Amino acid sequence: MFFSTLTKTWLLHTLVLLLATLSGCSTITLEPLPKGLTDQPPASWANTVRQRQNLDHWTLIGKLAVKQPSNSGSALINQWVQHNEDYDLILSSAFLGMGRTQLKGSPDFVELTLANGERYQSSKPDELILAATGWRLPLNQLTWWVRGLTAPAGDYRLLFNSAGELVAIRQSGWHIQYDRWYSAGAELPALPARITATKGEKRVRMAITDWQRL
Repeated sequence: MFFSTLTKTWLLHTLVLLLATLSGCSTITLEPLPKGLTDQPPASWANTVRQRQNLDHWTLIGKLAVKQPSNSGSALINQWVQHNEDYDLILSSAFLGMGRTQLKGSPDFVELTLANGERYQSSKPDELILAATGWRLPLNQLTWWVRGLTAPAGDYRLLFNSAGELVAIRQSGWHIQYDRWYSAGAELPALPARITATKGEKRVRMAITDWQRL
């Protein structure tokens, strides 16, 4: 009986210490769900993710708009070609005299070619894009978000509507809203046609007019 009481007392003290330790750790606070949405994926979600992940060679065209406190602007996406993690993105815009701008690279490297032929290279794509255009584009994450997928790094939360469609992804401080979907028949899974990504005062919008598998 004595040992049983002693064991219970030890377990109680251990539990109190554990709870005290956990209370000092940082935790992810989940915001209340918007009305009519759920964070529980539909039964078909695993298959949808697999189909989109298998789409690793693709091209799209569309429009891009960036709004932020320092400057804002828009551009045509003349070409976005993706081969696994390697991308070749061609934008054209009169904003800041950018003209035709090419971004070619991978998650850890980018080469930026301006309309006048000047070339810049960096191992930090986001910083180079910011220096050259003044835009903060989360390009490495966009290559995933644009397919309706979460990026490999960073905690995330998915939101679905009552029909089981993906409405939003919350990841790395960004809220990615899926406003419209593009359907290309049996050749492609349902893919985003309009995306709005916001983080604080930064906003990136994409309107995609064509998807093609390569």
